[in-house]
Amino acid sequence: MYSEDELLPLSALQHLIYCPRQCALIHVERLWVENRYTAEGRIMHERVHSDTHETRGRVRIVRALSLRSFRLGLVGQADVVEFYKEDAGKSALRPRPVEYKRGRPKKDDCDLVQLCAQAMCLEEMLGYSIDCGYLYYGKTKRRLLVEFNRPLREQTEQTALKLHELISSGQTPPAQYSSKCERCSFLSRCMPRICTGHKSATRYLKQAIINSST
Repeated sequence: MYSEDELLPLSALQHLIYCPRQCALIHVERLWVENRYTAEGRIMHERVHSDTHETRGRVRIVRALSLRSFRLGLVGQADVVEFYKEDAGKSALRPRPVEYKRGRPKKDDCDLVQLCAQAMCLEEMLGYSIDCGYLYYGKTKRRLLVEFNRPLREQTEQTALKLHELISSGQTPPAQYSSKCERCSFLSRCMPRICTGHKSATRYLKQAIINSST
């Protein structure tokens, strides 16, 4: 169990899976750089959070709900939590988190882990077992059903542990260039093409000398 002072941002789980270096730049070095993708995502979340709570039939919709888990050591906010009244004769409501994303479903599990962590926070806070939730993607304008099975839960727990280890180390991992770097807002500051490997740096310097002499 973690203390209140040890709780880390839930959103950092996604940063860690996407890129450990990006995660450290944000949460260790306290840097932030915005580009078109991050701006679009921020605007989408602001619109979602600006709406009021409402009830649609047997579903109670709560927005910008604060979350925390002392077991995982996480704190954050859910875009939307939908509370379903599954039995007309009972007052209990079954919660399901809904996370909004500006783009499309990703090849890695960063969105799945972030959503699962939200569900595990809700389970600890409310005492309910949550079987699934939803990811809404702005590009496809569709919801993706996510089942919180054992493998995803274990992956979420391991990612939370790695996050605490990274933040506690106070160290930023070296750059490792890949195609996803081109979409990262830290591209110009991280300079992964230059920093990844001796040969890449050598080529860069040679090209810089050639350009300066022409």
